[in-house]
Amino acid sequence: MDRDLGLIERDRSCLVVIDVQQYFLDKLPLGWRGPLVGRLAWLMRAARLLDIPVVATAEDVRRVGPLVPDLARRLPPEAPPVFDKAVFGLWDQADIRAALEATGRDCFVLAGLETDVCVAHSALGIGAAGHRVAVVADACGSPPPNHEHGLRRLAGAGVVLTTVKGVFYEWTRTVETARRVRAELGAPDPPGVTL
Repeated sequence: MDRDLGLIERDRSCLVVIDVQQYFLDKLPLGWRGPLVGRLAWLMRAARLLDIPVVATAEDVRRVGPLVPDLARRLPPEAPPVFDKAVFGLWDQADIRAALEATGRDCFVLAGLETDVCVAHSALGIGAAGHRVAVVADACGSPPPNHEHGLRRLAGAGVVLTTVKGVFYEWTRTVETARRVRAELGAPDPPGVTL
């Protein structure tokens, strides 16, 4: 992160994908589900191309189920396994906290489900621990009106709110890097996003 500009620096970032499980997706309006997963998958691919670590969680896997396959297959081979999360705020779980600390990064970019609970609790906990945290608003979800309530709470607490487009261009920072990564990602752009 460039402390003067407040931009998200890729060499200080870790993408954290929170609880994108079918159980939680099924709570969202039908038209939100596919595009949300598509934006998350695209963001995960971009992170991989930019050598940004990715950490993923799934809440209470035995009861709720695994991370959706479209995202599980996007995890880099060197990524830790999907963490079985037993708390709402992931910073409070020792193995997840250790994995985030092991990345050596100090800016955590959060996306996933649900905005007002696990994403919010995680963002607030990471921030309270002294790290920079950004939430990708269009790569998160909760059943309406809870998504918007969660975003307002996060903004009020000083959490950086961004978008898939915004974080992509902050990570790439130059026209040449953005062009190269977009070419490697191939078409199409993330669902509902015009780059």
